[in-house]
Amino acid sequence: MTSDIALNVPIARTNLLDSEIEQVLEPLKSGWLVQGPKVREFEEKWSHFTGVKHSIAVTSCTTGLYLGLAGLGLQPGDEVIVPAFTWIATANVVEHLGAKVVFCDVDLNTFNLDVDQLDDKITSRTRAIIPVHLFGLSANMAPILALAEKHEIHVVEDAACGFGAYYKGQHVGAIGRLASFSFHPRKAITTGEGGMVTTNDDKLAQKLRCLRDHGAAMSDLQRHLGPKPYLLADHPEAGFNLRMTDIQAALGAAQMDRANDIVVERRRLACRFDKAFSSLSWLRTPQVLEGYENGYQSYPCLFQPKELNLVNVKNINEMRNAWMENLQQIGISTRPATHAVHMLEFYRNKYNLKPEDFPNAYLANDCSVSLPLFHGMTEKEQNYVIDRVLESRF
Repeated sequence: MTSDIALNVPIARTNLLDSEIEQVLEPLKSGWLVQGPKVREFEEKWSHFTGVKHSIAVTSCTTGLYLGLAGLGLQPGDEVIVPAFTWIATANVVEHLGAKVVFCDVDLNTFNLDVDQLDDKITSRTRAIIPVHLFGLSANMAPILALAEKHEIHVVEDAACGFGAYYKGQHVGAIGRLASFSFHPRKAITTGEGGMVTTNDDKLAQKLRCLRDHGAAMSDLQRHLGPKPYLLADHPEAGFNLRMTDIQAALGAAQMDRANDIVVERRRLACRFDKAFSSLSWLRTPQVLEGYENGYQSYPCLFQPKELNLVNVKNINEMRNAWMENLQQIGISTRPATHAVHMLEFYRNKYNLKPEDFPNAYLANDCSVSLPLFHGMTEKEQNYVIDRVLESRF
C-alpha cells in the first residue's frame, strides 16, 4: 500500500448521484416548494429506516433540539445536563430557552457522556439530559434512561451525528423521549441544511408538528388536500417557522434509497483505518464496543505521543497542531474532533469556568484529531492518508 503522488483529500465531501440531484427538480417543476409531499416522503423514509414512529422535518438539528425542548415545556430557571465536549449548538438551545446549562464531563474512551458523573449533576431543577451520540457512536443509553426515570426527567437525544448508529439493536433517535438529527453537508445524508426530530410519543409529535408551522392546527398541504382549502387553519399554539422545504426534502428522500449502502461503506472505510493504525501507540482510533454499531459520521482519534494528562496537555496540543499542519501541507485535511463547550468564550465567561473543570473534555479538545472519512472516498485517497500517517514519527 504505497501512494507517492500527492493528493488533496478533504475532511469530508458531499457525494450525490445524478439521479438524486435530478430529484430536486421535481418540486421546482411542480410549483410546490414549501413543506409538502416531498417532506412527507422524506419523513416516512426516515421513520422506516430508524424504526421510530414519528419523524418531523425541520430547518436544522439545532432548531430541532430547540423545538423539542420547547415542546416539552422547558422554562427559564430549569436545568439541562449537556456534555462538556460537543458542538456548541447542544448547549445553545438550552440558553435560548432561558434555562441553565449544566455541563458533565465525558468518557475519554468514547467522547460521550460519562454516565458515572451524571447522578451528581442532577438537582431538583433538572428537567432534561441531552446525551450526544458523538461522531456516530451511541451514548451509553441504559444508565441514562434509568437515571432519568428515577428522577422523572426527559432524555433528549442529540443525534446530529447519529445516522446509522445503533445501541443494543435499536437505532438512536428512537430511545429517548425525542431526538434531533442533522443533514449538514458533513453528515452522511445531507440536505445542505436541515434536521429531523423523531419521537415515539403520539401526543408530543402532534404538538411538535404544530409548533414548527407557526402553531397551525394543520399544515398547508393538509389544508390544500382537504375539502375546504380556502379556509385558513386555527393556531392553538404560538409557534415558529421551522419548516423544511420540499426542495431540500427531495434531495434527502432520494438519498434514503441507498441509506444502507452509505452506512456499510462508511463502516468499511473505518475498518480499513482501524486495521492500518492498530500498531500505532501514539494514535488511538475510535473504540469498537460490544452492543454498539457505529455510523462513523467522522473518524475521531486521540493524538497521544505521550501520556495524556493535564500536565502534558499543552505540549501534546502543540505537537498535534504541528502534525495537522504537516498533513495539511501535503494535501490531507484534518480537524479537531469538536470543541469543549465550557472552554468557549460565552460559556467560559457566563459560568466562570476553567478548562480543568472538565478534564476529559479539555484533553479531548486539545488532543483529538479527525481524519478524512466520507462515502465516495476512493481507495487511492484512503491509501494516501494511511501511508502518510504511518510515515509519521513521534
